[in-house]
Amino acid sequence: MVSRFITASEMPCSVARSQAILGDRWTILILRNAFLAIRRFAVFQQQLGIPRHILSVRLKKLVEAGILNKVPYQTRPLRHEYRLTDMGKELYPVVLALVAWGDKWLSDADGTPVLLHHQTCGHFFTPVMTCSECGDVVKARDVTPVLGQPMLKWMQSPRADALHPDHSTDLAS
Repeated sequence: MVSRFITASEMPCSVARSQAILGDRWTILILRNAFLAIRRFAVFQQQLGIPRHILSVRLKKLVEAGILNKVPYQTRPLRHEYRLTDMGKELYPVVLALVAWGDKWLSDADGTPVLLHHQTCGHFFTPVMTCSECGDVVKARDVTPVLGQPMLKWMQSPRADALHPDHSTDLAS
């Protein structure tokens, strides 16, 4: 018998797999601080107000996922700092997208909490998503998702049938 329970990390979906790593209330804030050059456990804890145990678990998960490296900075006593890996650095557009959304929809009358300054051109900017091929700004109505082979294969599997018996063949065709 096929189990009806499937974890997000098992799904052939990039959003689900990413959410399995990043989708709790603290992880994005830890990453935000890592992008602000925070590296040490005590500073993460102080700035976020996060309980030690939760911070420890989240940092361990990010290290295991390859998003952060745990690097010793002191030997007696042994202490570590957490540095973004190349994989972790590629999450910067995700953090910027959250900043842009929060600035647009959640800022108070005083304006945005942090301004973004582009060092190359010297201007303040608002993050936007653009097409890698033509450079146009991309909005949801401009994009048509097309199922790739991993999703098509999964939609044909017994796991997908158990979850959505009425729709699995419709979606795959």
